[in-house]
Amino acid sequence: MEFTRYAIFYTPAPGPLADFGARWLGWDATTGQMPPPSDIPNLPMAWQEITETPRKYGFHGTFKPPFRLKEGETEEQLRCAIAKFCALQRVVTLDRMELAQLGRFLALVPTGDTRRLSAFAADIVRAFDKFRAPLTDEELNRRRKHSLSPRQDKLLQTWGYPYVMDEFRFHLTLSGKLPKAKTTRLRSILEPILTPLLTDPLVVDALCLMGEGPDEKMRLIERFMLSE
Repeated sequence: MEFTRYAIFYTPAPGPLADFGARWLGWDATTGQMPPPSDIPNLPMAWQEITETPRKYGFHGTFKPPFRLKEGETEEQLRCAIAKFCALQRVVTLDRMELAQLGRFLALVPTGDTRRLSAFAADIVRAFDKFRAPLTDEELNRRRKHSLSPRQDKLLQTWGYPYVMDEFRFHLTLSGKLPKAKTTRLRSILEPILTPLLTDPLVVDALCLMGEGPDEKMRLIERFMLSE
């Protein structure tokens, strides 16, 4: 399959949490399949509406946001660069994750000290920016519709995305932007389902190279394990 954009994500290891995320969003980016949707009653909105925005990306945490390849760079060169990078990186282990309401959407976020994870994310952004094609005027304008701060706009111009470096906040998105009351209601429904799945530490032991297909859905190209 030919991909229009690439990204570097964290995806949970196979298991109950990964299974929940794939079923909840309705897209498993690691298998490239649509699993049966979760049957959760009393949702505040239609499930399809709640998950429409994050669905195409799959259940993930972003390290290097989606980008087009720069002219002269190839997918194989990108794969080789990620393999070499990961061979020199140690596993990052943090406290467990928790369900959080981030303004008008829900996500899983890590608890405790996240400075090492943030530094790791910044290293990833820097290491692979040479593969990123510059943003077009259309792409810049689309991003600027979201009321960016001066710092975020500077990051957008430098790295192609406004929420990197000191603006980075690691999270696994579970919904699109919803009315706040509905977001609060959804959190109360998902919390008892997710809490038993969030007892273990967050272990980032691999980077996932993802590709965006013609259907605009992200798919796993390869999982690269970090050094122990």
